[in-house]
Amino acid sequence: MNSTVLTIPERSNIESGSWFSKLSAPLRGDILSRATVRRLGDNALLSCRGEPAEEWVGVAKGAVRVSSVSLSGKQITLTYVEPGTWFGDISLFDGMPRTHDATTHGDTTLLVVRKPDFKDLLSRHSELYEALLRLNCRRLRLMFDVVEDLNTRPLASRLAKQILLLARSYGVPQGEEIRIGLQLAQEDLAQMLGASRQRVNQELKGFERDGAVRVEPTRLVLLSKEKLMAIAAR
Repeated sequence: MNSTVLTIPERSNIESGSWFSKLSAPLRGDILSRATVRRLGDNALLSCRGEPAEEWVGVAKGAVRVSSVSLSGKQITLTYVEPGTWFGDISLFDGMPRTHDATTHGDTTLLVVRKPDFKDLLSRHSELYEALLRLNCRRLRLMFDVVEDLNTRPLASRLAKQILLLARSYGVPQGEEIRIGLQLAQEDLAQMLGASRQRVNQELKGFERDGAVRVEPTRLVLLSKEKLMAIAAR
């Protein structure tokens, strides 16, 4: 891959990613040399549940929505893959089909490594095995945290925690405020938290009254990190 294909911010997102940046320089270079750049618009389908896995993907710009469809036919958003994050390796490891649908959220730039190249990287770099093991251990810990929160924390606490995570990943400081760059409808937040849009709306209004956030159409603005952290700790 020619390094000039990515814009400077896109390349920075990849190279500064918390996982990728810890890899050795030879491994990072080998991954980038095999990756191709793919630029997509909003809501482009990357893969469907049940499909065979053919690609390993890194997000350089935008986001990827990981979702599934309930028995009633309702789409449920599980998470948004942020810039600097790589995904798709689990199905490449175990040979099983994709477990969820993946679509772009906003204009998105991806680095795509084909399955044969991914396998060759593993054969050439034992370091990659260990790095992916650590990555999947982190994913598992986060999943346990989500399950625990779902069963032990009230909705207000879970919502506040989710907004803080979004601000960390997509926050754009504007003076004393932090605007969350990811466009999310309240229905999107509700799906991520396993709640109804009406209940999420009620909690957000409470956050506004407390001076913790400001709700704008498809945007959230963090006004007080301290107040939101206090709500999250309840």
